[in-house]
Amino acid sequence: MHPEDTNQDMPSVWTVSELNRIVRDVLEQSLSPLWLRGEISNLTIHRSGHVYFTLKDAHSQVSAVFFRGSTEARELGLKVGLEIEVQGRISVYEPRGTYQVIVSKVRTKGLGQLQKLFDELKRRLREEGLFDEERKRPVPVLPRCVGVVTSPDGAAIRDFMQILTRRFTNMHIRIVPAAVQGSASAAEIAAGINFLSTTQACDVIVVTRGGGSLEDLWSFNEEIVARAVAASSIPVISAVGHERDFTICDFAADLRVPTPSAAAELVIARKEELQEAIASGHRRLTSALELRLSELTRRFERAARSRVFREPEHAVRVYQQRLDELTLRLPRALIYRLEKAKERIVRMDEQLCALNPKAVLGRGYAILLKKRGGQAVRKNSDVAPGEGLRGLIAEGELALTVQSRAQAESNT
Repeated sequence: MHPEDTNQDMPSVWTVSELNRIVRDVLEQSLSPLWLRGEISNLTIHRSGHVYFTLKDAHSQVSAVFFRGSTEARELGLKVGLEIEVQGRISVYEPRGTYQVIVSKVRTKGLGQLQKLFDELKRRLREEGLFDEERKRPVPVLPRCVGVVTSPDGAAIRDFMQILTRRFTNMHIRIVPAAVQGSASAAEIAAGINFLSTTQACDVIVVTRGGGSLEDLWSFNEEIVARAVAASSIPVISAVGHERDFTICDFAADLRVPTPSAAAELVIARKEELQEAIASGHRRLTSALELRLSELTRRFERAARSRVFREPEHAVRVYQQRLDELTLRLPRALIYRLEKAKERIVRMDEQLCALNPKAVLGRGYAILLKKRGGQAVRKNSDVAPGEGLRGLIAEGELALTVQSRAQAESNT
């Protein structure tokens, strides 16, 4: 009997803590340690060394904690989407009244079904070129209108609007409502993107929702959403989940930011920051102009003090003197160059004379040519007895007839 139950006619009144403690005792005593298989979701490795995660299958999920298991988790490569088997006991976390699995052993089984679908679609779209950097377009620095595709009731749009309102009060926002979770959500998200792209209703599109498990974010992993993002004529920013969450939408978008708040901070600069940037640019321009004016003033003052401006006739006299010197030097230079040219002509004439064949004939040599064809005779086999020849000598030409041929005497 409960200690507070002093009256048999009145029902026992339990505190919440007592109830949770009783449930914990019942669960722990009625269920012995067991093995459990599931897919990891919402994995957190705490700096305390404990590992918190969710085990799920196609229909249900359960929380799990692996105390002091961070080292083993890293060694096994535990990550969201990985299918594992754990040994543990069932317990209740009394402060929240939720039951959980206290894990003692872990063994891996492979990727879960959703993770396999994610990886397969990611691979196929990457090979198709949907994620290529060449496709990415720059996001406008100061858009006139921002289109947002998200749930109008979610925390993501509240965070987004709060930051935009604080940064730029008169920014125009066009919200296209869409479910961000559930069977019809992917089609609604894609339709919202297509609407903004077709109507050109804004300068940049933000697709956003808050964080969640792989299942919660699955709408943004659907092929219909990825293709709508890639086909958009307007730059698209994907701001889905938390910093550790990645979706197919992130890879297809022109820019991925980790959170909805980060998207708001990115798409619009703070008004004060823009004003300060303009003021800073004005200060730099003014400083540059003043520096240039000061430099030109110093140059003018130096020029005004120079002898050219104080005694301009001095510069004229200097150039007149140089002209006189050049006038005197020019005839001597021309005569010298003429003598050199003459000497060169004489040398070249001597060389030409030495190379003239007639000069060789003048030393007593002759050139024999056949009467027919005029070929030069170089050896006795070139002619036959009785053949007519022409003999060229320094002073004219001789008509010759070959009488006989004699073999040249050897010098050896």
